[in-house]
Amino acid sequence: MSPDKTIDALYAFTDCECNIAPNACVIVDGKPQFLSVKDILTYDTFHTRDLLEWQLRIRLDELEDEWHYDSLERIFFENRIYKILEQDQRSWEEQLDDVFAEMKNYQDLLRREITMEDIHKLVEKPVRKISKFDTKAMDEKIASIEAEMEKVRDNIEHITQYTIDWFKGLKAKYGKQFKRLTEISAFETIAVTKVVSNNAKLYANYEEGFVGLNLKKDDNGVFVSECSDLSEILVIAKDGKYRITKVTDKAFFWKDLLYVGVFNRGDERTIYNVIYRDGKTSVSYAKRFSITSVTRDKDYDITTGKEGSKILWFTVNNNGEAESVRIYLRPRPKLKKTQMEYDFSTLGIKGKASRGNLVTKFAIAKIQLKSKGVSTIGGKDIWFDADIQKLNDEQRGVYLGEFGPEDKVLAIFKDGTFYTTSFDVSNRYQGQILRIEKFDPGKTFTALYWDASAKAFYVKRFSFVLSDNTPQSFIAPGAKSYLVDITDDKHPQFQVIFGNKYEHRDPENIDAEEFIAKKGYTAKGKKCHQYDLKKVRFIEPLDKPDDDVILSSAPYPGKGSPEESPAAGAAPASEEPIDIMPEEPAGKLPDIEDLPDEGDFFEPTLF
Repeated sequence: MSPDKTIDALYAFTDCECNIAPNACVIVDGKPQFLSVKDILTYDTFHTRDLLEWQLRIRLDELEDEWHYDSLERIFFENRIYKILEQDQRSWEEQLDDVFAEMKNYQDLLRREITMEDIHKLVEKPVRKISKFDTKAMDEKIASIEAEMEKVRDNIEHITQYTIDWFKGLKAKYGKQFKRLTEISAFETIAVTKVVSNNAKLYANYEEGFVGLNLKKDDNGVFVSECSDLSEILVIAKDGKYRITKVTDKAFFWKDLLYVGVFNRGDERTIYNVIYRDGKTSVSYAKRFSITSVTRDKDYDITTGKEGSKILWFTVNNNGEAESVRIYLRPRPKLKKTQMEYDFSTLGIKGKASRGNLVTKFAIAKIQLKSKGVSTIGGKDIWFDADIQKLNDEQRGVYLGEFGPEDKVLAIFKDGTFYTTSFDVSNRYQGQILRIEKFDPGKTFTALYWDASAKAFYVKRFSFVLSDNTPQSFIAPGAKSYLVDITDDKHPQFQVIFGNKYEHRDPENIDAEEFIAKKGYTAKGKKCHQYDLKKVRFIEPLDKPDDDVILSSAPYPGKGSPEESPAAGAAPASEEPIDIMPEEPAGKLPDIEDLPDEGDFFEPTLF
């Protein structure tokens, strides 16, 4: 079993993934509320912003007080107001009043009113403070306070940006000590029916009409395919009726079953090619259709539903193939040609309820396969979702291209390894992906890497090969060897920057095509330069004259007119038209009596 499917199955069937309701009951403004994680984080973030603003305003008040007192002190000492204290006064209170009155003369130099409390703090200064007072130092101190006040006011005005910077500061200070232990990653919905393993076998008794998992040999059960106990199955009878239902141990449908198989909902690439007889007439129709979604356990009809209808030819084509068949008609008077060819590729894919196109009005004796066809619906479009590192066909992520049955996906990783996989949408790519694309065995890549053992940068040109999901390294072995870069430019050019004693040399640009020939991916390559290098890197690729080729106006094979270049797979044109429907007066279609006996009809073949 694929390890990728195993991982998805573990998430789907075990407790590797559990649904947890993140809503919490918290008290907000004195009331209980149920908030999500996002709501809580939003509330806490804005609350942190409010607290930071509160702290800034407290600090601003502290700076205002400090500036006011230092300014008072400078006025008190510079203007020698302290000498009032040396005069003879009747009382201490009178001296304080005189100091207060003198200080009031300098009120316009301050930002707030002078109070008696300020005077008490000034006169409490010791005498040594007066003798050591330095006006220049005081001016510098006041200037620094004013600068800090201006910064605090700016932070308050831009409190949101200040809060962001505060959180960044926390991460820078404590991030290395307390690394994140969880991983932020995108999730996808894993459908149980897509990841369940094939743990059962489906059997069918086509003649009696029984289908199930537990048909015994005594029930004449024939092995159909592997499936799971959650699979849906498609059952088609020879008269065109069909039903989609969940697989069971044993269930009866209709006698004379034509087809039994596992059904995949939404599968637009599986195309059914059918030729059927319409009722009890001799008229036959052909149709191509897909079954993408239906109501479970409801009967449908491939034909028009008329009594006596029967499927004469039926194939299931998982990639939309369209075969060619040879039809043998029942001989009858005036019928010049008793056989004809029919190419399903000329028939458009329509809805499952459509009648189809007319094949012939004459009775068909049997139908044989002439040639197997190719896909008519092209490849499957595949995208890569980098968030979950998985492929998908739902147009999520980077478009990788249109994939055919034999195409592969190439994944290149930053550690210098690669591997190829199928384009199954269950594939998961672990590791640091450098690039992922549709595999092209002829594409030439150029890689720059550091060889730890040689202590030098190397360059190599090569093509990747199929590795069947097995990682392979395309750089030199060694724990300290690393990939610098890789490119698929047609004419790559890289630049070398010198180091050590050659650091004075100017950088050199080197044509990779001329420097080294293309070799295998396991080759070591060539040293980028004989001198010590500090750095190597790819630069703008070269534009060579060989790229400017004037194309001929003559059509390429397969690109001209239909007369010059017939479509691939189309039947060769006949020199003379085949008249299989002679002119005859319009009237009632031949009755069932004109048909051969039931046993003469060719039983439909399954491919």
